[in-house]
Amino acid sequence: MLFSSLYIPTLKECPADAEVISHKLLLRAGMIRKLTSGLYTYLPLGLRVMNKIARIVREEMDASGFQEVLLPMVQPGDLWKETGRWEHYGKELLRFRDRNDREYCLGPTHEEVMTDLVRGEVKSYRQLPLRLYQLHTKFRDEMRPRFGLMRGREFVMKDGYSYDADLNGAQESYRLMHECYTRIFKRLGLRFRPVEADTGSIGGTFSHEFMVLADSGEDTICYCRNCSFAANVERAPVAEKEAPALSPCPPAEEVATPKAHSVQEVSSLLGVAPESVIKTMLFRVDGKTVAVLVRGDHEVNDVKLCRYLGANEAELADPEEVRRVTNAPLGFAGPIGLSVPLYADATLARGNDYVCGANKGDTHLVHVDLARDCRIDAYADLRTITEQDPCPRCGGEVRLTKGIEVGHIFMLGTKYSEAMHATYLTENGTETPMIMGCYGIGISRIVAAAIEQNNDENGIIFPPNIAPFEVILLNLDVKNADVSAKAQALHDTLSSMGIEVLLDDRDERAGVKFKDADLLGIPLQLVIGRKSMEKGICECTNRLTKEKGSLELSKFADAFSAWQKTVYESWNRQSKV
Repeated sequence: MLFSSLYIPTLKECPADAEVISHKLLLRAGMIRKLTSGLYTYLPLGLRVMNKIARIVREEMDASGFQEVLLPMVQPGDLWKETGRWEHYGKELLRFRDRNDREYCLGPTHEEVMTDLVRGEVKSYRQLPLRLYQLHTKFRDEMRPRFGLMRGREFVMKDGYSYDADLNGAQESYRLMHECYTRIFKRLGLRFRPVEADTGSIGGTFSHEFMVLADSGEDTICYCRNCSFAANVERAPVAEKEAPALSPCPPAEEVATPKAHSVQEVSSLLGVAPESVIKTMLFRVDGKTVAVLVRGDHEVNDVKLCRYLGANEAELADPEEVRRVTNAPLGFAGPIGLSVPLYADATLARGNDYVCGANKGDTHLVHVDLARDCRIDAYADLRTITEQDPCPRCGGEVRLTKGIEVGHIFMLGTKYSEAMHATYLTENGTETPMIMGCYGIGISRIVAAAIEQNNDENGIIFPPNIAPFEVILLNLDVKNADVSAKAQALHDTLSSMGIEVLLDDRDERAGVKFKDADLLGIPLQLVIGRKSMEKGICECTNRLTKEKGSLELSKFADAFSAWQKTVYESWNRQSKV
C-alpha cells in the first residue's frame, strides 16, 4: 500500500480538547475525527486497527463454539419494560418514539433483544446449550463523554450470550468465555489481568472484568502478591482482623475546632491520628438519605453500599441536604442524634475513643464510642480496600494498580429468562427458565486502551497483531529512480511473504517521514535510500525497543524473517504481566 494513496491526515499539534494520550495520538495520527460530543468517525488507519481486533475476537469466539448473528440497534421499549430496565437503566438509555408513538431506544446492550429471539425459537432441552454473539454499534448517552474512544457515546462492542439448561452447563459456558477472553487479549499483545467485578446494571450472580493495565486507567484493581486473587476495588472485600479487647473511653465531650473541616485539619488540630477520626458521609440511595460512617483514612465504596442495601444508585447528598439533616455546615456532620439510617463500616467496630463531627459549626466530639453513644443500624463492609489490608483470600500482601476495562463476562442466572419467560421443556416435560450468561468486549475501546498502554514521546507503539500495517518502508530518495525501484521491489517481496507493508512514497523531507512513522506506531520500520543502497543494505528499527540494525538486500527475505522474529520476541516479553 502506498502512503500517497491513503487518507492519513496527520496533525503536528494536539487538539485542545483531547485529554488523554490515546485521544491525542489517535487524532494526531489521522485515525479518528470528532463529529460531536462522544461521536467519532474512523478514518482508514483507525478502521484497519479496529478490524484487526474484530478479526481476532471473531476467530476466538467461533473457536469457542459461539455463532455470530446481527441484531437491530433500535429496540422496542416493551422488551425493556418486561425486565424492568426501562425504568431503572437511567438516562444513558436514549429513548424516543416513532411516528406511531411507540417507544423505542438505541441499544446500549442486547440482553432483552437476544432473549426475545431465543424464547421464540428454543422450546426443548435438546436445543441447548445455545451460544450466540454479535459485533455491533452501541449507544449510551453518557452525561460526560470524555477521553475520546475510552468513554464515547457511540462505540463498537462484541456482545455474546449463552443459554443453558442447568447450572453446570452455564458454568461451562462461563469457563469457555473466560478462557476465550484470555486467548484474545494474549493475541492482541496487551498486558492484562482478569479480576472479580461488580455486576452493575447488567445484573447476575458474579462477573469478571478483563483489565488492560495502564496508569491512565479509570478503574483501580487490587491483586495479591501471594495468590491468584484479583478484583476491581468496587468488588474487593475487606478481610477484617480479629477485634482487639477495648478499654472503656471517657464520656463524649464537645471541643472547639474552628474552620477544621477536613480529616487532616481535625487530626492536626486535636493531635490525633486520621484513623481515630470518623467521617460521616450522607448519601442519597434510590432517593432516600442515609448516613455512612468510615474511618478518616478510609473511603466509602458506593458500589458496596448499593449492593448491601439492594439499591440501584447511590450518590453523595448535596450541601443543602447535608445541612437539612445535620443542622450544621459541611465538615461538621456526625452520627450522634441523626434521624436517618446509620450504616457503619465494619472496621469501626474494632475500636472506640473516636473523634467525629458534633452537628454544630466549628465543633467536634471527642471520646466517642459508637456502641455506647449512637444507634447504628448495621455494620458492614462499606469501604474500599487499601494496600494496608490483607488479601481477603490468603491473608497475603495486596497491591493496587490502574486498569482500563476492555471486557466483562457475567453469570446472569435466570434474571432475564424468568422476566421474559424464556423457558424450555426438560426431558420430563417440566417448563424451566434457561440459565444465561453474557459476555462483552469493547472493540473500539481496545484501540484506545492499546495506545494508553503502549506509547512514548514520539507517538503510538502498536502491538504487531493490531497495527494498521506490520511494516512501514520509508523511501528517502523518491526522485532517485533506482531507489524508488528498489523500494517498490522490497514492498512487493514483503507483500508476497504475507506481510502488510506501507510504502512511504511521499516527496517529503526525511525528518517528516521519520516523525510520521513513529507517530503511526507501526512496529517494524525499514528505511531505504541512496547511501544504504550503495552499502547493499536497508536500515531497520524495532519501534518498541528502538533498537536499530540493517538487513542485507541480497538476502532480504531471510534477513527480514530473522529480524521479524526478534521483534516479536521483544513484544512477547513486553506483554507478560
